[in-house]
Amino acid sequence: MLGPPGSGKTMLARRLGTILPALALEEAIEITAVWSVAGLLPAGHGLVRQRPFRAPHHTASGAGLIGGGSVPRPGEASLAHLGVLFLDELPEFSRRVLESLRQPLEDGSVVVSRAAGSAAFPARFQLVGAANPCRRGCASIEACACTPGEKRQYLARLSRPLLDRIDLHLEVPAVAYGELAAGGGESSTAVRGRVEAARRRQAERLAGSGARVNARMSGRQVRRFCSVSQDATRLLGRAVSSLGLSARGHDRVLKVARTIADLSGCERIALEHVSEAVQYRGLDRGI
Repeated sequence: MLGPPGSGKTMLARRLGTILPALALEEAIEITAVWSVAGLLPAGHGLVRQRPFRAPHHTASGAGLIGGGSVPRPGEASLAHLGVLFLDELPEFSRRVLESLRQPLEDGSVVVSRAAGSAAFPARFQLVGAANPCRRGCASIEACACTPGEKRQYLARLSRPLLDRIDLHLEVPAVAYGELAAGGGESSTAVRGRVEAARRRQAERLAGSGARVNARMSGRQVRRFCSVSQDATRLLGRAVSSLGLSARGHDRVLKVARTIADLSGCERIALEHVSEAVQYRGLDRGI
């Protein structure tokens, strides 16, 4: 999420957990096992029943984020397993630390190797990053004092291979006073109902494949379950050419389009679903 300070990026990230489905028993056991290994469960504590939300500071080290120590221990990526890993001020993180996220984002696990041995920890989390459009954190694009070169340099701290693994790039504008005063909006309970319905569709479609959700589909499954019309194929081809999407980026756009269709209750991916998925590649367009 890219937007000026105070536009609601952190609030949106913290609300994500309220629209995610409740934990299944096997998921609760997985999370509890990781937290137990990390020594974070109080004595006599039962299963973890809430999806974790982890928000490490941008000064976190690679070992703190991925895991490490003389005796390998899980880091924030594993502590966020089956939950949300929120990185506020994303470009302020060390580039080396951010690049270490590429393995868990791709494989859903982390392998920590030390002289005393190695350990593998699960790390299937939803990564949410928030960033200001510029280094100074100006209140709006119109009032920004940074030069175009400074803005590009600031966002260039996020490498293309890392951005390639992030499905949604969103621009979060400042909220107008009228909208703040009006209040209202859709409740998390209503949104969560749509999410749960979409997850059920995905579970039925992917039954027996080993993948729980669209994001974990293999390349072969993408070809099988994400077929699109000729119009959508042409649109996707133009997007790949103009945005310079990699093969990974191409497949991720199709997975997002599949999820948009599921949220809409549509079994077939339509042109508008692909179009919306392409719009979520904002940083590829250079916003």
